[in-house]
Amino acid sequence: MRYIDLKYKPTDNDIVCLFRYKPAKGNPRAKAVENIALESSTGTWTDVKTGNDRSAHIRAKVFRMKGDLAWIAYPSPLFEHDNFAQIYSSIAGNILGMKVVDSIRLEDICFGKETLRANRGPKHGIGGIRKIMGIRGRPLMGTIIKPKLGLSAKEHAKAAYEAYIGGCDLVKDDENLSNQKFNRFSDRLTCTLDAADRAEKESGERKAYLPNISAETETMLERMDEVDAQGGRYAMVDIMTVGWSGLQTVRKHSRAIIHAHRAMHAAITRNPEQGISMLAIAKTARLIGVDQLHIGTAFGKLEGNKKDIIDIKDGIESRSIRAHGNVLGQEWGGIKPTIAVSSGGVYPRLVPKIMQILGKDVVIQAGGGIHGHPDGTSNGAAAMRQAISASMGGISLEKYAKTHRELDRSLKFWGKKAWD
Repeated sequence: MRYIDLKYKPTDNDIVCLFRYKPAKGNPRAKAVENIALESSTGTWTDVKTGNDRSAHIRAKVFRMKGDLAWIAYPSPLFEHDNFAQIYSSIAGNILGMKVVDSIRLEDICFGKETLRANRGPKHGIGGIRKIMGIRGRPLMGTIIKPKLGLSAKEHAKAAYEAYIGGCDLVKDDENLSNQKFNRFSDRLTCTLDAADRAEKESGERKAYLPNISAETETMLERMDEVDAQGGRYAMVDIMTVGWSGLQTVRKHSRAIIHAHRAMHAAITRNPEQGISMLAIAKTARLIGVDQLHIGTAFGKLEGNKKDIIDIKDGIESRSIRAHGNVLGQEWGGIKPTIAVSSGGVYPRLVPKIMQILGKDVVIQAGGGIHGHPDGTSNGAAAMRQAISASMGGISLEKYAKTHRELDRSLKFWGKKAWD
């Protein structure tokens, strides 16, 4: 078993991966995990005559096995450290389809120092976002314009203005709004930035618009140039559908805060026995350089449980030791922290629960939970802002609602949802 070395101690430059796997019938665990290691590094299904001492030296090494978990260390020379297409083709490529296992999932990844040095991380990070937006000591609050498709650029901007005036800091496009005929990107960008400017002057608070630039890479760069030219503070990217390479290009060229939407992640993360965890995706997105990242709510309308969110917040076993603290904010040799975004079926009643798990360094986003308010968007935004204020003060929503009509109307209108 040349790829199993239980005495090996990973170096600071190794990339360490934690896999959960189930061997196929008739395959011992040791055989299965060795095949995972060899296929993801220097080996193949049989001995070959073309190997040398170098390929033997840099092979992956299984250094710990426990139940259905295996820890594998990948030496630094295996990788082009600023090329995540190559890194993921190695650690989550062919091995996810091998017959020697019935299932396999990349649960966690711990990047070595050389990989950390080779990548940029967020341009702004949490501190930069708070400075740009002028917001200290509380969560940022955002909305997604609803309906997500069908509004014209002017209608979109009108809804955005109402959300800003009600108390939203951020207004973002939804994941599938781009440059459709009924709502052209350039028109929407101009109209909505104008709405943000008007709301800033009237409210005395800074407002930002998060336009979805996701597209073919050169088109994304053109859209980024438009955002920069009009003084936009943010750009939103659907990071799973544009891919790691597209995201790296955006990070390389963007001056704006990068807001990362994770649309399509569930195709990879949802099966607890197969694929890649959201934790691994979150770490990779931070290292490439997103400033904000959707990680789920632990409640809400979308799949994802409390344990998944806590894993991203607190980490799981990786380098055979526990990585303490928020993995989006751990000390990574100068890499700035990424702020978590909680979104998907959020409405005022969920705010205390979200803040209990994620604290104050979070973006709380509500779409229907704002625009669906019985008294309209501005009142829906006010209700969400009131829910945040109540939670910040340690006051129950019911008590706070007695003196805040918008929140009271929200709590009575929606009651409790099935996903609470």
